[in-house]
Amino acid sequence: MIPAASVMGKIGMPATIQELAAQKWDVLVVGAGHNGLTCAAYLARAGKKVLVLEARERVGGACTLEEPWEGYKLSPCAYVVGLLHPLVMRELDFYKHGFEWTPALGGQFVVFDDDTSVQLWEEADKCATEVKKFAPRDLEGWRAMSDVVRRACEAIRPNDERDMWIGRAPTRAQMEERLKGDDEAIHLLFDWSMYEMTARYLTDERLISAYLGQGIIGTNASPYEKGTASIWFHHSSGRMDHNMLSVWGYVKGGMGNISFILCDIAREHGATVAAGVPVARILPNEGVELVSGEKIYAPIIVSNADPRVALHLLGDAAEASWKRQVESVPITGCTVKVNAALNELPNFRARPGTTGDHFLAMLNTTLSLDEWKTYCDIAKRGEMPPRVWTEIYIQTAYDPSIAPQGKHAMSVFAQYVPNEFAQGDWNSQRERVGKIVIDSIGRHVTNFPDAVEAIDVLGPPDIQERVGLTGGHIFQGELLPQYMWSNRLTARTPMQGFFLCGAATHPGGSVIAMNGRNAAMEILYGN
Repeated sequence: MIPAASVMGKIGMPATIQELAAQKWDVLVVGAGHNGLTCAAYLARAGKKVLVLEARERVGGACTLEEPWEGYKLSPCAYVVGLLHPLVMRELDFYKHGFEWTPALGGQFVVFDDDTSVQLWEEADKCATEVKKFAPRDLEGWRAMSDVVRRACEAIRPNDERDMWIGRAPTRAQMEERLKGDDEAIHLLFDWSMYEMTARYLTDERLISAYLGQGIIGTNASPYEKGTASIWFHHSSGRMDHNMLSVWGYVKGGMGNISFILCDIAREHGATVAAGVPVARILPNEGVELVSGEKIYAPIIVSNADPRVALHLLGDAAEASWKRQVESVPITGCTVKVNAALNELPNFRARPGTTGDHFLAMLNTTLSLDEWKTYCDIAKRGEMPPRVWTEIYIQTAYDPSIAPQGKHAMSVFAQYVPNEFAQGDWNSQRERVGKIVIDSIGRHVTNFPDAVEAIDVLGPPDIQERVGLTGGHIFQGELLPQYMWSNRLTARTPMQGFFLCGAATHPGGSVIAMNGRNAAMEILYGN
């Protein structure tokens, strides 16, 4: 077996389609994203004969590696790791398969229009020192706000088998029972807007603005909209580092190595993974029909594709009430991903120089409170706002292996952008959007655009085309409270023998892998 990483996920076909179709399979997995590969690994480990069918030539879905420019290895969408579930990592022996990651303990570095800045370190005491210096009147409020998130995480996601991400999704009543009357934590999970939460505890508008972006990641909503605070909880509940909550970091060699490792693990357990084999139809309790016309039979089919794609593949076989539920979940992406090749790191006016602790953080340029309030609606109207919120990741500050010597790779995750333009389209507007993203950063630095040698701009239609996510929505559907927990799509569907294992299922989106494990457990042991 050739390791998937050695060919950057282009594993090819292990046999001809005719040979694959001639075999008797227990399970077919449609899509070799990280959750599909996780599901396949668990099922194969349990003795099932599993075939994974990936439409594209490269496995990994949104969590893969490409070489947009010579010497640069970048994931088109996924950029940092933090929510990958430690139970999956342990059970599938991630570290024995070469997994390495570096926590970005620098936390979050945010610059403002007045050329001030704050670094919100991961380590609580260090962060408190920074907040005290930056906004002394907000120190106690910051501590109280942080404590709400901590309490919610410890109740809902304890670092043991009681973690509510494991298994079937809990109801709100079950979650409230776990929270034992903690009203603030309950409001965080179900009610508060991100602005409502931050303004409850903080008074400095800059500090409020610094946190607002954490409540809208991948979410087509303003931070003033009900429920957006729960997005912060979702992204703050990672348990990868057992000594600290909410630590994000960089996978050595790039994010795609997570999927490549999972591909190797699945194959070691006996699963067969075939790339470049698009599926045309899903036939529940029977198998699939390929675009090339052949049928491959199995009593169980698992879709790692998003549920809108699954609906299309099911056609008339989709059960009516399930179809309505799928169509009720918003799946309109509002984010743009910009990957860039740099000849030097950005030189921020707020902290001059191209070295420093702030490069060990996730870098943010933010918006004013008025801009946070209005720019989402502007984008929804099909117009491009004059600037965007950016979250910037510079992996080469930790791991220079992903770029040529002396160069840097910058990944920018930005909002808000139109899913569709009222005038023109993404092909005609892509260059303009890329310039707005770079300019949104450039207003804070002295060396942009000169330091930028090349950029790759992925709007929602590009994400849909390149990695297959409907609407370019990175989480296969919104993560707001009304679409989470027991309201999220379940692994088991009403169609006999048809299951889901992607981000549309519990516990939601990001590179988690628990979705794939949950689906496998449902297939193996569910009623």
